[in-house]
This record gives sequence, structure tokens and C-alpha cells, in this order.
Amino acid sequence: MTTMALPISQDDLSSDDAEQEARSMRGGWAGWLISVGFHLALIGVMSSIYFLVSVPEVDLPPVRIATIEPPPTPRETPKPERSLDVQVELEATSEAEIPTPISQLDLPVEVSEREEETDSPIAKGREEAVADSELGGSGAFMAVGAGGGSAGMFGARAGGGKKRAIGRFGGSKGSESAVDAALRWFKKHQSPSGAWDAEKHNQNCIEAPKCEPGKHSQFGELETNIAMTGYVVLCYLGAGYDHQTPNKYKQTVKKGIEYLLSAQKPDGSLGTINYQNAIATMALTEAFAMTGDPALKTPSQLGVNTILARQNRDLKAGVPKADAKSDPYGGFGWDYAEATSRNDSSVSGWNVMALKSAIAAQLDVGNGMAGAKRWLERTWKLRNPDWAKLDPYKGESVFPYGIMSDTDKLYGDHLACVGAVCAVFLGHHAGDVMLETLANHIMAKQTPTAYPCNTYFMYYNTLAIFQVGGERWKRWNGSVRDMLVAAQRTGDGCFDGSWDWEGTEFHGHDIGRVLSTAYCCLSLEVYYRYAQVQGAEKDHGRKH
Repeated sequence: MTTMALPISQDDLSSDDAEQEARSMRGGWAGWLISVGFHLALIGVMSSIYFLVSVPEVDLPPVRIATIEPPPTPRETPKPERSLDVQVELEATSEAEIPTPISQLDLPVEVSEREEETDSPIAKGREEAVADSELGGSGAFMAVGAGGGSAGMFGARAGGGKKRAIGRFGGSKGSESAVDAALRWFKKHQSPSGAWDAEKHNQNCIEAPKCEPGKHSQFGELETNIAMTGYVVLCYLGAGYDHQTPNKYKQTVKKGIEYLLSAQKPDGSLGTINYQNAIATMALTEAFAMTGDPALKTPSQLGVNTILARQNRDLKAGVPKADAKSDPYGGFGWDYAEATSRNDSSVSGWNVMALKSAIAAQLDVGNGMAGAKRWLERTWKLRNPDWAKLDPYKGESVFPYGIMSDTDKLYGDHLACVGAVCAVFLGHHAGDVMLETLANHIMAKQTPTAYPCNTYFMYYNTLAIFQVGGERWKRWNGSVRDMLVAAQRTGDGCFDGSWDWEGTEFHGHDIGRVLSTAYCCLSLEVYYRYAQVQGAEKDHGRKH
């Protein structure tokens, strides 16, 4: 049977759609209501957990608080007074620094074949200007300790070179303490002008008891004070303290140098007497050699020019007296003032040393050293006519106080000390008959054993025997070093650091405490003041 579908009208369709849409809308609202209700219930549950559930409190472990006490303040202990065995710092520090005590005298020997280039900024002078170099040569300033071999004329005055020289050549903590005490004494007694007044130096010291006043020489106040100031400046320079390098005595040295410059006349002379001029010129040239200060070059050269202008002529060499000064190779020794025929060995010795310092400073010394060598050779040979027969290891020779260059007449005696130093500075070496026999005489006749002694002889002889070196130097140093350390005044106000001058014998020593202290201080600086060019290196194992 066939079924036939009936057609659906448009009205029927519209009615169904509307009913279906109404059912859908009722279902959608119900879903939303269920969802909202569910989330509200969930929020309520969560809120009840937050507000109703309590979290138990956790007890933290107790914390112990500790108080840390600050470190205790170091207790300052007073420094004891300086004694003979006081250790000083070898490096320059502040002006107010005071040495601390030590327990033993001797320093350990430090041997080094080379000087470090960084030891000190102080220049040492020309490399070839060592103590026994006859005339020097051309060259530039060398730094302290640069390279090996010769240390140069002033190479061991500061830094590690100084420490090694003290240990190697027999210095001690006691001797260095004495040097520094002397330099402090000089500082306390310097005049406001920068000078060291031979007579009135005690007026500048505020400590008590006061030391006694000194005296001026027969040449007058100005001449004497120029010489005293030159001596003291040499003491500072010899210990490595100059006017430019930072050090505890810088201003003291500067004032001393300024005084010397103020006393220099327009012609360059530093006093009318050749003692004073040589000593003051030596101080200026060493300061220039050690620092290269350009302000000192011209004054130093002018002082040297005065030395050369006042040098005597060799009137026995066939040069007519009227033309003597025109002969550049006719030089000889020196007298007290202007050039004459009288050649004073003591005066000549200081002028030789001044010219040697000028060589280290690269100044023009003309033919001055050549003339001085002529004076030395002829004077010594005339005084020791059998010189060619002398045994250099056992024989003795002497040196006169003076010679007349026009007649060869000799006068006075007993200046082997000057002859020996000039022999070293003018090129004589170990084994040379002049130097050896003069040293033998010094050791036999002029070795001091107690203070007071002839401090002039002691100063010159200490320089000479140090250069000869070997066993003789060990014996000399063993006697003189500790003698001077023990004789220095200590702990008594204005006297502290000085040496008494009564009984020091040599004429002129009645000038007073400034001069006696200078000679003793310079003698204790011998280990580093000039480089030793013979000594242990050239002793050849001889026993004297």
C-alpha cells in the first residue's frame, strides 16, 4: 500500500520553532542558575576554611645576643734616654724622630757585590770620581748604587749602600747612634742665620745645663763661622742628608747652605783664608754633586775658581816669578791666602779634598790636581831622601808641615796624616811606597787610644787608613770607633751629642765644641762617606 505524505503548512513550522526556542531559553537560564549556585557554594566553602581553620603558632628558637668588646687601646710606654748603644733608623724619616735603644753594639756584616738601583734617589757623583782617581774624566751623574764595580765617590751615603758599608767596614749601631746624636746637637745649636757660630752656638740651644761658649780663630768671626758652617754641612752630607731629598734634617742643611751662599763674595770667594774657602767650597760642591741642584752649580764653580786662582806656582821649575801665574802647568800647593812661595801642607790638604769633590760634581778644576800632585811628590821625596830604599811593608816615612817652592826649604813635621790622604786622592794605590810607608808611620806613631786626642790628626788618619784598609784598618777602627762612641757626651742637656774640646791638642782646636764635634762626627762617618777603593779588595793578604 502506498503511503502519501501530507504537505506541512508554513504556520505549522512557525509554531514549532517558537516552542523550541522557548524551551532552549528556559534551559539556558537554568544552566546559568546552576553554575552561579555552584560557584557561590564553592566560595562559601573556601571562606569557611580560611576563617574557621586556625594555623598553629610556631615557637622560634631563642636568639642569644652577645656584646663584642672593642679592642684595648695600646698602652704607650715612655722611651728611655739615649745611651751609647742606641739604634737609629738609617732611612730618613721625620725631624722629630728619636732613636730607640738597642742591646748590642756590632752590626751584622752584610756583603753584597751589587748596589740596588732603587736604594736612594741621591746622586753619587761621577762613576770615575772615586777617592783614588787622580784627575777624573768626563761622564754623567750616576744614581746611587748603579751597576757594579766602583760605587763612585758618594755612592754609599744613603739607603742599602749605607747599611752594607756600615756592616762591611766595621761600623756599629753605637757609631751610627753617635753620628745621629751629633747631628741632633748641631741642629739645636744652629743660628737663625743658618750658620754655626763658633763662639755663641750655646745661645741657640734652649736645653740646660748649657754648654760653654767657644772662641773665634785669629782670622775673625766671619772667617771662623764660614769654616764651622762648612764643617757641619759636610757632616750632614756625609751621612746622606742633603737640602732637597726628603729627610729629617732637610731644612737644617738648607739653612746652612743658604748661609754659605750669603757669605760668598762676588768674586766667588768664601772667606779670605784658604782654609775657610776650601772647606765651604767643598760643602757646596758635595751638595751639588749629591743633588744636581742647578742653583748651586755657579756658586760651586766660583768657589773652585778661587781655589785655582790662589794656588801657588812651582817656582823651582824654571818658570820666572813674573810669569808664574801664566803657566797653566806650574801649579803647586797653597798658602793661607794669596799665592806665595810658602806651601802649607794642612791648607793644601783641604784644597785637594775640595777639588776632588768638585771633580765628582763635574766642575772644571783646570790643572789644579796636576799641580797638587807635583807639590805632593816633591815635598815627600825631599823630606824622605832615601825614599827609593824604603820597604813599603815595614818602612816608615813622614811628611813636613810646609815647603818653600822657591828654595825647597822644608819646615815643621808630623803631617803624615795629610800626606797619606792626599796620596789616596791623587792616585796612589795599595803597594805604593809613599802611601804604604806613611800609613806605617801613622799606625806606629799616631793611633789614638784614649780621648781627648789630637782630633785633627784623627780625622785625616781615619780617612787615610780606611782607604788603605786590610788589617791596619781593622786595628785602627777597633781602637777609634769605640773610643769616640764612649767619649760622646750623653743625657746632659745642651751637651748631649757633642764631644769635649779641651785637650784635643792640635792648634786651632781651642775654637771649641763645634769643631771638636765635627771632626769626631766626620770620623765616624768614614764607612760610607767616600767609597773604599782599596781595603779588603786590594789587601793582598798582607799583615801590617
